[in-house]
This record gives sequence, structure tokens and C-alpha cells, in this order.
Amino acid sequence: MRRLPVFFVLDCSESMVGENLKKMEDGLQAIVRTLRADPHALESVYLSVVAFAGIARTVVPLVEVCSFYPPKLPLGGGTNLGAALGALMAEIDKNVLRTTADRKGDWKPIVYLFTDGRPTDDPSAAIDEWNVQYARKATMVAVALGKSADLSVLCRLTEHVLVFEDSGEGDFRKFVNWVTASVVAQSRSVGEGAEAQAIPHLDESILSLVKEAPSTLADEACVTLVGRCQKTRKPYLIKYDRATQEVATRDFKVQVSRFDIAGCYPLDEEYFIWSDARATDIRINTSELVGTPGCPYCGNATAFAVCDCGKLMCINAPGNARCPWCEKTVAFAPGRSGEEGGFDVERGRG
Repeated sequence: MRRLPVFFVLDCSESMVGENLKKMEDGLQAIVRTLRADPHALESVYLSVVAFAGIARTVVPLVEVCSFYPPKLPLGGGTNLGAALGALMAEIDKNVLRTTADRKGDWKPIVYLFTDGRPTDDPSAAIDEWNVQYARKATMVAVALGKSADLSVLCRLTEHVLVFEDSGEGDFRKFVNWVTASVVAQSRSVGEGAEAQAIPHLDESILSLVKEAPSTLADEACVTLVGRCQKTRKPYLIKYDRATQEVATRDFKVQVSRFDIAGCYPLDEEYFIWSDARATDIRINTSELVGTPGCPYCGNATAFAVCDCGKLMCINAPGNARCPWCEKTVAFAPGRSGEEGGFDVERGRG
């Protein structure tokens, strides 16, 4: 039987840390469970997973549903969409069978691209290559996870751009059900000898179709910072989510933006492999950040101590401490984080 290749291209940038990444892993498991129970999908659907952050790699090559096991997704700094498209196109070239004079090839591949941010590389060349050589040979559905994804870039890739906002209880479950139903519907379509549908009916309670890209880029939704535990030397990721606050006087009201602490998460060293190694000078002033987390490893009171080398580490109290990044001994005094106007720290690409 001819195969229906389905590719999941998943944004694993640091803004996905914590619950979002876990939801994506759980969602893949739910999708696979349902596909295995459908006879059409079981016979025709083959799945592959391409993950991207600062780099992009195929973490699961194209494999039949019954042999597919959802991977543990990585986490890295950066959202290199161009690299993701390059990895996807290489995977299609390598594993999708083309029709020849002697055989029927695979059905038209379906790609689900999920991202929650803006590219941190320049994806223009990869987008052009996709549109010229692959767009007619594959159906891409790009899903923006939240309002901060760059819809203008996604609209250059495909006419099927959806926005999913996980704002209500049960919304993510409905979203996973929609993705699963769309794959099942397309597998049944090819099982009956027809080309797969471009995109199934939308659940408009959770998804909206983008008909025209916005003229301006969305504001950044979060700030991420990387530190190391002074005692264990293990890395961690601090995340702040954007929030707004109304400031009012007798004469006017204004909405002021800030970033509230969302959490501090343990990282594997693999994070640095998946991160964009190019140097950046992306910084944020601490006056814009609200809340200071403790260390997720040793329990030190603050994970937000800045060494003279510019890197973050944890400390428990003022005094001397050895930096796990540069190995120098640093003297920390009380009150630095409260300096008027704050101070600049290096932030992640998101």
C-alpha cells in the first residue's frame, strides 16, 4: 500500500520550557494512540519528527505508526526556522518515495509545523526553496502557538496558517483531537484512492485561520535567561512571561508592560547542543523583570546572581562565591539587584 508521510516540525526553543514542552510530548503520544486504533491510519500513515531550536535535527525518521514511539523532545536557545525547513526538505528528499514509470510513489506528504515565536535566523532562502521545489509536492499546515509567533513569515510558507491559543481548560486536548482527526481523515481519503484533503474542518472554538498576515511583528511574549548552580554546576533556565499593568493618575491611564517570573527549570547539557552558538548582544534591564527564583538544584535563595563574566549563577547570601562558568571567585554584596534603574543582563533568543 502507498504510504502517507506525515511530518511534525516542532519548535523546541527555550520559550517552550516546562509545561508547554510536556504538553507537546503528551500530545504526540495521544495522537499516536488514536492512529494505532484506526485501520486506515495503521495501514497508510508513516510519521517523522523534526525538532528545531538553535539547530534543527530529525529526531524520529519516517516510520510506520505501529513502530513509532514519541521522543523526549530537546530544548535549546533560538528559533532557527530556516534550519528547520532545511532539515524537513532533506528528510523528504531522503525518505519520501517518488512516483516513477515503474512504481507508484508515496502520497503527497503532510507537514504540521508548530511554533510559538519569531525566527532568530534568516529563513528567507529556505522559504524560497520550499516554495519553488516543495510547496506543490507537500501540504503544510503551520500552527502558531499563541500570539507571539511571526504570522507574516508563516504566511510566506503556506496558505494554511492557524492560530491556537491555549486559553481555556481542555483547549489543548481539543487541539490534539483536531490534529489527530485531521490525520485520520486524510489517511481515510488516500485509503479510498483519493488525494488527501488539504485541511479538515476547523474547531473554531480553539483555532482560527489567518487570512492575511499582520503588518507589524508581535511583541515578545517572554524573557529567558540561562544560569548554573554554584554547587552542582548544572544549568537551569529562568523564564519570565509578559504581563501588562495599568498605571493611572488623575489625568490619564496607561498600560505598562513588564515580565513576571514564570519559573526556574533544570536543564540538560544537551540544551547547549540544541542552542544557536552564534554570539548575540540581546540584553534586558532587570528593572523590567519581576520576581527572583531560587535554585532548582541546591535550594540557594536566588538563582539570579550575576558574575563579572556576565553569566548567571545561584547564591544563598552575600559573600564570596566561585562562578561555575569562569571559575573565578566573586564577591557579592547585598542590594545590587535593587539598584535604581536596574542593570543589563544577557537574555536568550527565545
